[in-house]
Amino acid sequence: MSEELSAHLDLDALEMLKEIMEDEFSLLINTFLNDAVERIEQINAAINAKNSEDIRRAAHSFKGSSANIGAHVLQGLCLVLEDAGHNGDTSLAPEMAKRIEQEFKIISQLLKSNYLA
Repeated sequence: MSEELSAHLDLDALEMLKEIMEDEFSLLINTFLNDAVERIEQINAAINAKNSEDIRRAAHSFKGSSANIGAHVLQGLCLVLEDAGHNGDTSLAPEMAKRIEQEFKIISQLLKSNYLA
C-alpha cells in the first residue's frame, strides 16, 4: 500500500476491521463515508450558528467514528475542533472545519480506491 494511504489511515486497524467484519466491511466503509457527510454538515451548521456546544458535540461524534475507521489525521483534527468548542472558542472553527473537509476528501478517495474497488 502507498505511503499516502498510511499517512492518513491506520492500515493495521483497517485490516483488523476487514477480518472481523468480513462481508460487512464494505457496508462499514460506506456507512462511515455517508455518515461523515452528515457530520460535516452538522459541524458547519454549528459554526454558522456560533454554537460552541454544538460544535463540540459534532466534532466529538466525528472524532469517534474517525477513530473507529483508523482515520488518525481526521481524528486529530476533530479533537482540536472539539477542544475549541469545549473552551467556547469558535474563532478557529471555520479553519478547522475546512481542514476537516479537506482531510475527509482525501480519506474518502483512499477508502474508495483501496477498500471498495
